[in-house]
Order: sequence, then C-alpha cells, then structure tokens
Amino acid sequence: MGKTEQILNERIKELTCLYEVSSIIVNADAELLQDTLKAIANSLKKAFQYPDKTSITITNDKISTSSEESIQDTVTIYTNINIFNESRGKIIAHLSTSEFKKEDFLEEEQLLLDNVALKVGNMLERIEIQKNETSLKRQMERADRLSILGEITAGIAHELNTPLTNILGFSELLKSDVKENKKALTDLDKIIQNTIFSREVVKKLMFFACEMPQEMKRVNIIPNIKNAINLLDATFRKEQVKYIVKIEDEELWLRADPIQLTQIIFNLLMNAIYFSPKDGLVIIEAIQTKNNVILKISDEGDGFTPEALEKVFQPFFTTKPTGDGSGLGLSVVHGIVASHKGTITAQNKPNKGAIFTVVLPKS
Repeated sequence: MGKTEQILNERIKELTCLYEVSSIIVNADAELLQDTLKAIANSLKKAFQYPDKTSITITNDKISTSSEESIQDTVTIYTNINIFNESRGKIIAHLSTSEFKKEDFLEEEQLLLDNVALKVGNMLERIEIQKNETSLKRQMERADRLSILGEITAGIAHELNTPLTNILGFSELLKSDVKENKKALTDLDKIIQNTIFSREVVKKLMFFACEMPQEMKRVNIIPNIKNAINLLDATFRKEQVKYIVKIEDEELWLRADPIQLTQIIFNLLMNAIYFSPKDGLVIIEAIQTKNNVILKISDEGDGFTPEALEKVFQPFFTTKPTGDGSGLGLSVVHGIVASHKGTITAQNKPNKGAIFTVVLPKS
C-alpha cells in the first residue's frame, strides 16, 4: 500500500470514527452513561493506526471505562474532557511499551482525541443540565405539595384547637362535681391527659404551618447547639451513639426565634440518634457564608428510600414503627425553617447514612 493511500485510509478511519461518535452521543441515554462511554472508546480504538494494539480509556469524576479489560506498561497520549470550562476527565490512548514508543502515535490521532473529547464534554454538560432541571422540578413540586399541606394543616389545627380547649375546660369543671366518685375521677384524668396530648399535636401542626408567634432576635447559634447537645448527652450515652462537633467559629450570628432555633437542632439530633446504629457517629457542623448560617447534621443509619426522601417533611409521614413517632418532628422543623425564610434539605450520604442541611439567613 502506497504512503498516500495509507494516509487516506487513516483519514477515512478518523472521519468514520467522528461520525460513529456523533451517532452514539445523539442516542445517548443518561442512565446508561457507562455503556455510552464504552462504545465511544471502542469506536476510537478502531480509528487508530494500530487498532489491534491500541487501548482507549475514558474517565471522568464519576465513571471510568476502557476498551480493554486490563492495561499495563503503556506509552500514552491523552486529552482532557472539559465540562463547563473545567477539566473533569480524560481520554487516554495506550500502546504497549514492549512494541512502541510515544513517537509511534500520529499527530492526527492526538487531534482526533481532542475532537472526541470536545463532543464528550458537550454530552456530559447536557446530561448535567438535564439532571439539574429534573432535580429543580422535583424540588418545586415538593415545595408546592408542602405549601398546600401547610394551608390544609393550619385550617385543621385551628378547627381542632377550640373543641380541645372546651373538652379540657369542661373536664376540669366536672372534677369538682364527681370528686367522691373515684372511677369517674380516674376517667376524667384520662380524658384530660389525652386532651393535653392532642393539644401538643395541634401545636406541632401549627409549627409546621408557620402559625406560631415568633420572637425574632439576634442570636448566636453556637450556644443553642451546645444546649441541645447537653440536653441529649444522656440519650447519646444510653443509645451508645457517639457525636463530634465541627465548628471553627466562636460566634455565628443570625436573626431567629431562640426557642424555635433550639427546636430545629433538638429535633434533628433526636432523629439522628434514633436512626444511628450502636457505636454510630453523629456529626454536627456549622459554618457561615456572607449571607447565611449553614447547619449540617448527619448520621450513619440506613439513609432514605427514594419514597421517604419525597415525603420526609410531610406531616404524619414516618419510617419509625407505630408508636415510636407521630411523623411531625421533621415537618415541624420544616415549618420553622420556612418561617425563618430558610431552606432545609435531606439527602443520603455517599457511603452510609443521611444528612440534613439547614440554611438560615443572617438577617
């Protein structure tokens, strides 16, 4: 084969590769990204001067794939994969050191890698944008559901408050009329205790619906964190759960209701303790940005199922066994945070457990 014909042959292989890669990317499924990158690696391999001796590896910050099962002792050329103008991966071409030197790669092969990396970067950018849009849409839908639930809950709480107050008042009055009847007194005490419990549930519903009066002050969150930890120290020891506090600042000031701020921290810590295994670790972190104070509380439990993540802040939703929880703790926290014009999110940690992130504005 003449040199001109050989050069032409190489150009045809490169153009065929670019066409194949474009077709693969057009039909790419975000859920099958590993398979897509593998197909691109195999297509690239065929375009090189020594396809049977060439191996292609494509890596990014989440996935690594190669045209071969194992690659050892090679000379390489590579190009970066840029996503939003930031290097987030590489495409690497390998030749065995036992047969080749780096000079055996063609200049056109480097250009081909650069070209394909540009296409792969564009594809990964598109996938990230789609994922962010989907995530934002879900967050907005969840916020809408919680807003509607808040309005319904506020109405229910107001409707229940008056009859419960009347039941409590009339029960107390009846006690003086039946003081000689011990059985009647015992029954009345049960009515009173259950009414008080019901009023507490209503109070939590009103917290979720942001209907409780607030006393907003300039507050240093650090003493509130320490107070909540001190209150729960015995619970941590009883449940054999460890904790560490990661706070570098001595003061983290924001405008908040001090009692409600403590309730946020207390409820999140109680939740973390409950779901932690024996010898599990709860981490409490607090940092500040220019405009916000950010509180993070994480555990080493089993984390959330996809369904639980969708409903975690809805009132009466709980993953605890019957009798262990009312399903109002996290909805109360959500209501308080919302009333402070902040945000709260729940996520699974990459390894194990869950993390709650509360962002509260400083003013």
